[in-house]
Amino acid sequence: MLKKFLLPLSIVAICLAAALWMVLQKPTPGLINPDPPVLLVDVIEVEKQNVRLRVEANGTVTPRTETTLVSEVSGQIMEVSESFVAGGFFASGDLLVRIDDRNYQAEVRRAEAAVAAARTKVTQEQGLADYARRTEDTRPDQAATDLALRKPQLAEAKANLVYALADLEKRQGDLERTVLVAPYDGMIRNKLADVGQFISAGTRLAEIFAVDAVEVRLPLPDRELPFIDLEALPEVQLSAQIGDQLQHWQGRIVRTEGVFDERSRVLYAVVRIEDPYNRRGSSWEYPLRIGTFVTAQIDGRAVEDVVVLPRSVLRNGNLVWVVGNNNELLPRKVSVLRADENLIYVDSGLEGVNLVCLTSLDNPLPGTIVRFSTEDRGSD
Repeated sequence: MLKKFLLPLSIVAICLAAALWMVLQKPTPGLINPDPPVLLVDVIEVEKQNVRLRVEANGTVTPRTETTLVSEVSGQIMEVSESFVAGGFFASGDLLVRIDDRNYQAEVRRAEAAVAAARTKVTQEQGLADYARRTEDTRPDQAATDLALRKPQLAEAKANLVYALADLEKRQGDLERTVLVAPYDGMIRNKLADVGQFISAGTRLAEIFAVDAVEVRLPLPDRELPFIDLEALPEVQLSAQIGDQLQHWQGRIVRTEGVFDERSRVLYAVVRIEDPYNRRGSSWEYPLRIGTFVTAQIDGRAVEDVVVLPRSVLRNGNLVWVVGNNNELLPRKVSVLRADENLIYVDSGLEGVNLVCLTSLDNPLPGTIVRFSTEDRGSD
C-alpha cells in the first residue's frame, strides 16, 4: 500500500526538481532604458522683415452722385430718350424727357406782349413828365408838385415794366423746363414715368446716378486706425467674386466721415473708383456695378523688423512654442504688433529663436524633444 503512494510522489518530486533546475539555468535579463518619444512637428523659420501692413474691410458700391429726376412743370410727356430705360446710359446734356410745351409758348407770348405794353407806357409817361417839367419851367413863381410833374405815374409805369419783365423771365423758364436734359454722364436706375402720361409739377420721373465715379464706404475699427495713414489718401485694392472669377479694381480713399458710428464703433472711410463702367475706355476687365459687395485691401503703414507668422501659432497669453537648440519645445511670450484673420506680426519676443512650431499640440510640455520639417516660405 505504501509503495502505491511513494511512486507518484517520487515522480512529482523529480519533475519539480527538473523544472527548478531549468529556471535557475535561465540568464537574468538586463535592464534597458527606453528612449523618450520624439514628436514630429512642422516648424517655420524666424525671419525678420520689413513689411507694409494691409487692412481689410468690406463694403457695397454706391453712386458718388445720385439724383431723383422731378418735373418742375405740368403737362403731358410727349417724348422720351431711347436711353430713358432702367440701365440706360446717357451723356451730360442729352434730352431725357420732353413735356407738351404749347401752353407755355402761349404764356411766353402773352408775357412778351405785356412787356411791350409796359415799355410803351413808360415811354408815354416819360414824355408827359418831360412836357410837364418844361411847362412848369415857364412859371417860376409857382412851385410844381410831384403829381404835376407826373413823377408817381412814371414810377408806376417803370414798376409795371419790371413786373412784366420778371413775369416774362418766369414764363421763359417754364418753357425751358418742359425739356429735361441730363445733368451729368450717368445711368437710369429706375424709370417712373413714360410717354403719354400726364404729370404735374413735382412728379418723380426717374432715379439716375453719375457713372464718372462710384464710392465704397469701408468700416474701419478703431484698433486698425494706427496702421493706416488716412491723411495720405492711401490706395485700395478691391475684389469681388463674379461668377467663377475673382475680379479686381483699384481706388483711393478720398475722405473719412469724421465721426465714429455710435453703435458699431467704426470710422467710415470712403473709397472712390473712377470710370467704373468703362465709359471712358477699358479701365477694368469687368465693370464695377452699383450694388456690388467688395472686399478691400487698404495699403497701410510700413513697419520694420517684424516676424510674420500664421495666427494659428498664437496661444493664450500671447505664447508661441519654439524649437530650441537641442530640438526641444519651449514656450515664448511675444509682443504682437498687429493680428488679422490669418497672420500675426511679432515685433519682440523671438530674439535668439530660429524655429517656431506650427503644429497644434495638446498640452505640450516644455523640454519635449521633437523632430521637424521646415515650412517653405516661398509659397507665401
